[in-house]
Amino acid sequence: MNSFTIKDLEILSGIKAHTIRIWEQRYALLSPQRTDTNIRYYNNEDLKNLLNIALLNKYGYKISHITNMNEQQVKEKIMLLNNQDAEIEKAITTLIQYMIDLDIDNFELYLNKHIHQKGVEKTITKIVFPFLTKIGILWQTNHINPTQEHLVTNIIRQKIIVGIEQLVPFNMSDSTVLLFMPEGEYHELGLLFVHFLMKAKGVKTIYFGANIPLKDLPQVIESKKPDYLYTHITSLHLSTGFERFINHIKPLVKNSKLVISGLQAQLYQKELPNNIILKKSLQEVYQFIQNL
Repeated sequence: MNSFTIKDLEILSGIKAHTIRIWEQRYALLSPQRTDTNIRYYNNEDLKNLLNIALLNKYGYKISHITNMNEQQVKEKIMLLNNQDAEIEKAITTLIQYMIDLDIDNFELYLNKHIHQKGVEKTITKIVFPFLTKIGILWQTNHINPTQEHLVTNIIRQKIIVGIEQLVPFNMSDSTVLLFMPEGEYHELGLLFVHFLMKAKGVKTIYFGANIPLKDLPQVIESKKPDYLYTHITSLHLSTGFERFINHIKPLVKNSKLVISGLQAQLYQKELPNNIILKKSLQEVYQFIQNL
C-alpha cells in the first residue's frame, strides 16, 4: 500500500492542494490519515477516487454533482467521455490506477488495446510519455514503490521492442546512427523510442543501449563510422554531472556529431561545441529524424 502526500495528489490529478483541502472539508470526498506530526497522507483508494473526480470535473461535471454519484455512476460517466483530449486523459488515469494496484495484467491489456487501435507511435507519444511524465516525479522522490516502477517500465519497454521488430520501413535513409546511454543512465525508454522512430524512417542504427562506458565509444566510432551519435539522458543522478559528462565526451567525439535529448538536454543552457547538438523537445527530435 502506497502513501501519498497532498502534493503527490496535486501532481497526479492536476488539482491544486488548496482545492483538494476545500473538497475534503466541504464534501468529504477523501479520508486522509495523519502522521504522528499531524501531516495528512492518502492511500491508493484516495488517489484513485481523486483521479476519477478530477477527470469528470475537468470535462464539465460540477463537484457538487459528482459528490452525489456512487462509485459505479462515476465510472459510467467516465466511460461516456468521448472527446479526444478526454480520451487521452482517461487512458493516462487508467494506467496510473492499474499501476497503483499492481494490476499488471490489466495494465498490459490496456496498452495492447491502444497499440492495436492507434499503433505504437501514437500510443507512446499521446499516452505513455504523458503517463511517465506524471509519475516520474514520484519515482524520483520515492513516493512510488520501486516494484511498480520496474514492472510498468518493463512492460512499456517490451511493447517498444516488439514495435521495432515489426517495423517495415517504406524508405531507406543513407544515414547511420549509433545510439547509446552513458554509465549511470538506465532510463532506456526514451532512447528505445527514438530507436523506433529512426527504424520507422529507414535509418540504419547501431543500438548500444544503457550504461555504456564512454571509453568504449572511440573504437566503435572508428570501426562503424556512424554519421551521428545519439544519447538520451534523464537521470537526476546526472543533473549535477551533465556538464562533466559533456566535458568528458567532447574529446572522444571531436570528429563526430553527437545529438543529446532527454530531461538534462532540456535543462542545459550553456554554449556547446558545434558538433554537440541538444534536442529539447519531442518535436525537435522528430524534425532531426525526418532530416536524416
